[in-house]
Amino acid sequence: MENIASEIHLEWLEMEQPMPLTLDKEQVHLFFSLNESISFGFGPYSRNLNAEKAFMIYNPEKSLEAELKPTGCSRLVYLKLALCNLHELFVVGSQQAPVFNPENSNRKFYEEKGISSALLIVLNQLYYSALAPNTERLYRIAKSFEILSLFFSEAEPSKTNCPFLNDQNIVLKIKQAKEILIGNYADPPQMHDLALKCGLNELQLKTAFKEIYGNTPYQYLLDYKLDISKNLLLSGKYQVNEVAYKVGYSNPSHYIDAFKKKYGLTPKKVIGS
Repeated sequence: MENIASEIHLEWLEMEQPMPLTLDKEQVHLFFSLNESISFGFGPYSRNLNAEKAFMIYNPEKSLEAELKPTGCSRLVYLKLALCNLHELFVVGSQQAPVFNPENSNRKFYEEKGISSALLIVLNQLYYSALAPNTERLYRIAKSFEILSLFFSEAEPSKTNCPFLNDQNIVLKIKQAKEILIGNYADPPQMHDLALKCGLNELQLKTAFKEIYGNTPYQYLLDYKLDISKNLLLSGKYQVNEVAYKVGYSNPSHYIDAFKKKYGLTPKKVIGS
C-alpha cells in the first residue's frame, strides 16, 4: 500500500487563469469541479465540466495535451494514478471501476457523473485544512484513498457525519440555499429567512451546509464575494470603493480588512500589480 500511495497525485486548485496540463497515458485521471464550470480543451476538441460534476479520463495509447479554462474563480480537485495501482486498491471480485472491464483496459475511456453529497463533503474539506508540514503527506494519502473509495462506490454510504445528510431532500435544499446566497450575494437574506425559503430550520441549514461545503453559509458567501471582488479589481475597471459597494459592503474599510485577511494583501495592491 505504501508503494501505491507514493504513486498517487492529488492537488486542489483555485483557478482563475487557463492552465496547460499533460495527461500521461496509462494513468487514470479524475477531475472534480466544485463551484464553477471548467472547459477542457484537447486541440480543436473541447468539453465543459459543470459544477459538482466529476470527469474520469483514461487513455492507454498516448499522452494528451489539454488546456483547462476556468469560469471565474474555479475550484478543481485533480487526482491521478496508474491503472495498475488502481487495480491493487480493490478487493478481487469487487472491481467496480468501469476501467477494470477488460474491453476498457486497452482503449480510451471517458466518463462524467455527478458528485455525491458524501464525496462533495470530502472534496470541500481539502480547501479548509490547516496542516502542520509533517502531517501534510499523510493527509494527502488518506484523502486520496477516501476520494477513490467514494468515487467508485455504486451507492452513497448510508451514514455521514451529519445526521441531516441521510435525507437527500435536505441535501437538495442545502444546494438551493447555496444558489440563493450566490444569486443575492450583494444583499443576502438573513439566516432565518434563508432557512424559511428552503423549508429548513436554522440548525439544519447551518449544520448540513457546513458538512457539504466545508463552511458556514455566510463564511462561504464571504469567500465567494471576495473571489468576485478580486476578479473585478483585476479587470482594471473599478476603484476599491466601487468594488466594495458592488459586492455588498456599506463600509469599504470593512471590505479592505476582509480582503487582506483572505489574500494577504490589500485591494489597492491588486489593482497596482
